[in-house]
Amino acid sequence: MKSSVALVTELIEPTVSAFGLELWGIEHIQQGKYSLLRIYIESEAGITIEDCEKVSRQVSAIFNVEDPISGEYTLEVSSPGLDRPLFTAKQFEQFIGSEANMRTRHPVEGRRKFKGLITGVNEDFVALNVDGLNFDLEVGNVEKANIVSE
Repeated sequence: MKSSVALVTELIEPTVSAFGLELWGIEHIQQGKYSLLRIYIESEAGITIEDCEKVSRQVSAIFNVEDPISGEYTLEVSSPGLDRPLFTAKQFEQFIGSEANMRTRHPVEGRRKFKGLITGVNEDFVALNVDGLNFDLEVGNVEKANIVSE
């Protein structure tokens, strides 16, 4: 069975692309019986309120038919912003040399929280330098990551 994020991605990516925008990532945060579905969109020209509104309207229409999220949820469409979250190896690669906060699903060398410089990326791992120590974090083990804005 697909995760809610994978299902939502599959359903909405063609629509977001049709608007000339990039689907940057999706967060589905469970909060008891309610949940928050946050969709990040990106564009080289930047994201406007109008972009968020048109994507929100289209996504709502798709969800009314497909119903990929069970229970009550709030839909939020946003730009990634300055503290942009990172979801894929390709996105980590774009920010080599930037400082990032990361939290892993499973401990790596006894810890789950990391803050350091992204020094490299391959298909499966992000190299992070934390106070002079190098960590290779598996992209699939990264629960949450975002750029530390200046």
